[in-house]
Amino acid sequence: MNDSWVNSSQASTTDTTAEGGADLHLVLRGPGGVRAQLMRALRDAIGSGRLAPGTRLPPYRTLATDLGIARNTVGDAYAELVEEGWLTARQGSGTHVAPRAEPLGTGPLRAPVRTTLRRPAYDLMPSSPDASAFPRTAWMTSARRAMAAAPHDAFGVGDPRGRLELRQALTEYLARARGVRTAPERIVICAGFAHGLRLLCSLLRGTIAVEAYGLGFHRDVATETGLRTLPLTVDGQGARIEELPATRAGAVLLTPAHQFPTGGPLHHERRAAVVNWARSTGGLVVEDDYDGEFRYDREPVGAVQGLDPERVVYLGSVSKSLSPAMRLGWMVLPGWLVDDVIAAKGTREMWSGVVEQLTLADFIACGSYDRQLRRMRRIYRRRRDQLAATLAQRAPHVRVSGVAAGLHAVLELPPGTEQTALRAARRQGLALEGLAAYRHPDSTMAAHDGLVIGFGTPPEHAFANALEALCLALPDGPADK
Repeated sequence: MNDSWVNSSQASTTDTTAEGGADLHLVLRGPGGVRAQLMRALRDAIGSGRLAPGTRLPPYRTLATDLGIARNTVGDAYAELVEEGWLTARQGSGTHVAPRAEPLGTGPLRAPVRTTLRRPAYDLMPSSPDASAFPRTAWMTSARRAMAAAPHDAFGVGDPRGRLELRQALTEYLARARGVRTAPERIVICAGFAHGLRLLCSLLRGTIAVEAYGLGFHRDVATETGLRTLPLTVDGQGARIEELPATRAGAVLLTPAHQFPTGGPLHHERRAAVVNWARSTGGLVVEDDYDGEFRYDREPVGAVQGLDPERVVYLGSVSKSLSPAMRLGWMVLPGWLVDDVIAAKGTREMWSGVVEQLTLADFIACGSYDRQLRRMRRIYRRRRDQLAATLAQRAPHVRVSGVAAGLHAVLELPPGTEQTALRAARRQGLALEGLAAYRHPDSTMAAHDGLVIGFGTPPEHAFANALEALCLALPDGPADK
């Protein structure tokens, strides 16, 4: 018999029983009679996974009509496949692919195996904002206004520096709110802090000094571009700048407004010292101002960049203030570095969308960004106070630090208890990390046990329950004497 492509959707319109069947695409060929060819085609379809377990087959009369063969031939083939375990048949419910018939092949049509990951009940990872608080209405208002006012060239090939409207808005905002001294031509828009850091590191050679406690991801960005990272000791006044000359580094990465993750600003004498180091050595200070807008107990700490715009690169983003999903950040550069950064980024904008840039420009210019920051500052301060009060009542032996600013706190634990607390936290459904996860592997400073608790992510209605679960995970205090 010649090869035949059969599509059961072409069933005779006079056979009303076909409505309950499935469309099959079978090839009848090879050795043997028609029944053997049909059985082989069905086995192949089932074995490859094309006919999944539970799939209902067309009634044998319908399939026989499609094939132009005898009904008894199809009926016999169905019956034999039922006996072999490929199919199941029950009076009144039709013929189905047997549930235990597993796909045997690994071809491209086989569905991938999905692994179900258990999501934590409460996300206390640090420095993430409350996603439910994103200002959707105000953002859409700015988007509509920005689109209506956008010039035609905004929708052409993008400028690698970013849209001028956004760079102008950032120039005014950063000067007013963060003490940054710049001009629009010195700002380059990037897809968040990590993107900006990668561009900078691609231009550096040798060694970059970093804080002994910080994000391992940022260290990885540096090492992937060929740089060596050397740690600076961190204490209650920030990074120990006096250790910098011994590293022979050409650049240093700092979080001076709010050291991550230990907390606290860089002392004013150390701020001056790092600028003097950069001036005397020709070095570069890379300033990560990741949550500088969120101050609670004192006046805002201005950016180090304001002390010397020619030796400091200032990096910021909307990851904490609005959403990390937006992938919008900015680099405020020394004048001598702008062309090199643009060349490293490329001749066309391939990272940040023009719609988001224009919308953010309007969002800042109309005052919505300031209003959102004030609103979230109140919310996060209330959560911080709730965290401190709950721990003071339930776990007074645990000291809370680093809470004058930002979206996280450090819980100082008794020596040797960090890993036990992390395991207990996982049992309570908490996502959080210990201090050890942020420690530079080459650091020689004394290690401390602690938990880094983010209080920005949980929605308002879940925060009290998250704190209850946290208290249950903490180690017991010293026994009463």
